[in-house]
Amino acid sequence: MTTLSEPLVIASHNPGKVAEIAALLAPYGLATVGADALGLPEPEETGDSFEANAALKAHAAARASGRVALADDSGLVVPALGGAPGIYSARWAGPGRDFAAAMERLRRELGGRDRRAYFVAVLALAWPDGGERLFRGEAHGRVDFPPRGGRGFGYDPIFIPDGYTETFGEMDPALKDRISHRARAFEKLAAALLPRR
Repeated sequence: MTTLSEPLVIASHNPGKVAEIAALLAPYGLATVGADALGLPEPEETGDSFEANAALKAHAAARASGRVALADDSGLVVPALGGAPGIYSARWAGPGRDFAAAMERLRRELGGRDRRAYFVAVLALAWPDGGERLFRGEAHGRVDFPPRGGRGFGYDPIFIPDGYTETFGEMDPALKDRISHRARAFEKLAAALLPRR
């Protein structure tokens, strides 16, 4: 349960997320394949936490592919909205994944309240034998409107990380890959399981 076979299945149907995770894995020389490329079904996210949803997706992909699978569950947490959108971040965008509409809903619901926010990413590795490892990362900052920048995906155009003036949507991808919630979760995964080549 501590070895990673290749190619590692990235249990996501989100092309932006698959590309970001593949870029994080690149320095380790680990080959990857997306769940979509393998024709794997997308399981319904029925968990009540980022950890539960990440594990659910990883186990589904590991069982279906017979390979080690890496899943991510991530979202934007806004304390002034009681933690919303949180684990429902993608669902706020609807079936068409319209994040412009989701960002506008967030702006409306937030009104003049505190704009502090943080992104959470939980990476789950699952083995076909049922083994599992979880790694959590967070990036703290604030949301700002209107959305700025065409890089990244999801809520990136409204999130400004602490210590920076650009949104994740404006930021150079190499910088985002070093400071994001996903990068922080990945650092923990790498320290535990990936010797750098």
